[in-house]
Amino acid sequence: MAKNGVEITPDTVVSTTELAVVLSLSARRVQQLVQDGIITAKQRGKYSLAGSVKRYIKFLQREAEQSDEDIERQKAETSIKKSKAIIAVYEAKELQGKMHRSEDVAAMTEDLIFAIRGALVALPGRVAVDAAASPSEAAGIIRKEVHKVMEELSRYQYDPKKYEERVRDRRNWDIDGWDEDD
Repeated sequence: MAKNGVEITPDTVVSTTELAVVLSLSARRVQQLVQDGIITAKQRGKYSLAGSVKRYIKFLQREAEQSDEDIERQKAETSIKKSKAIIAVYEAKELQGKMHRSEDVAAMTEDLIFAIRGALVALPGRVAVDAAASPSEAAGIIRKEVHKVMEELSRYQYDPKKYEERVRDRRNWDIDGWDEDD
């Protein structure tokens, strides 16, 4: 038996007010928990103390777990939104010509290499007849033609419009190739 003469057992039954005091709730909140099916009454206004406390603790644990899940879900959603924002910034920079994709840079470099290759492959045909004279004249003619090739290549410039055209072609291909089931 307890000091004050009240013994609490697994079968102890308490009133709404007593249960509210034990759970640190208002009597109205206890009634709401009963209406929500979280706590069950033995009879009108009477509750099993042990059973009610156990059910209330389980209710609080479920709420805490749901709260943790909500926090994780919010973190994941925030991360996705940040990623989408970063992607949008990069896409805007790309469309403005302030940033280039590596495959586009590679393609533009390849174009330059083909221009150089074409100029160098044409060189022998351009100097063949004139170079037949003497070795010193041939060297001068070849030097002059190489300078022409180099001057021609020095005029090769990055063309933002060509880059923009590549970007738009690629993006149209991406949009056309999009499968709504993905």
